[in-house]
Amino acid sequence: MATAAQWIQGARLRTLPAAIAPVLIGSAAAYELHAFRLPNAILAALVALLLQVGVNYANDYSDGIRGTDEDRVGPLRLVGSGLAKPEQVKWAAFGLFGAAMVCGLILVIITQTWWLILVGLGCVLAAWGYTGGKNPYGYLGLGDVFVFVFFGLVATLGTTYTQAGQVSLAAVIGAIGTGLIACALLMANNVRDIPTDTAAGKRTLAVRLGDRHARESYVLMLAVAILLVIVLAPTKPWMLIVLLLIPACLMPAWLMVNGKKRKSLIPVLKQTGLINLGYSLLFSLGLILNRGF
Repeated sequence: MATAAQWIQGARLRTLPAAIAPVLIGSAAAYELHAFRLPNAILAALVALLLQVGVNYANDYSDGIRGTDEDRVGPLRLVGSGLAKPEQVKWAAFGLFGAAMVCGLILVIITQTWWLILVGLGCVLAAWGYTGGKNPYGYLGLGDVFVFVFFGLVATLGTTYTQAGQVSLAAVIGAIGTGLIACALLMANNVRDIPTDTAAGKRTLAVRLGDRHARESYVLMLAVAILLVIVLAPTKPWMLIVLLLIPACLMPAWLMVNGKKRKSLIPVLKQTGLINLGYSLLFSLGLILNRGF
């Protein structure tokens, strides 16, 4: 039986910055629109965090029963390692999805944005369908699309909309940026797993691109995410503060391009998660300074 510490490891806490980053950016965009609502922001954060951990457990379960994680290098997998029964991990994922839906429903009731119920259901179905079900789209190379759409566009713009009742260009640019960094994190994970994913028939985008091009795409996604703020600079010069993140990107980018051993890519996951968090903080700070206190 897995210990509490092993369940926490299986939750893959290093991925949580990808969940909180869009909420920070979306809330900062609402603040710039003079519409920041702290209770709404907290509920949005809870939805994002619960969905993220739920996705992690769902992937653990689905990859584990398919045998994808039998020879895995990287974070602990509960099912693949035999530490927890598949049913336990599956119901942990379902429980977190349910909790996320409750928080989301409260947010919908507060804001009276009833159409967001459909968006929430789409998020949960997409979270499970990533590696679950008979034809998981994560095995078809579409997982990156899911991450960009739901952990970039939906999470960021949904946060802004549930506070301000509208979205702005800054929110859109931030959504694209954090979505690309989240995709870079997934790409780093999948490049590391190319040999085992190929053997298991898991055709991730990294597998489809091939090792070299997949590594290059990581660097490209980080570069586009950070440099995209230049679009906002003419009217929001404080947004250029995001460019201070460039030095932090150099080491993980170098490791992605030059790290030949699979284990050498493990630190890139943590570094990319911190880059996403740093991006969201600097982006949010730029919006706050642009508006003024």
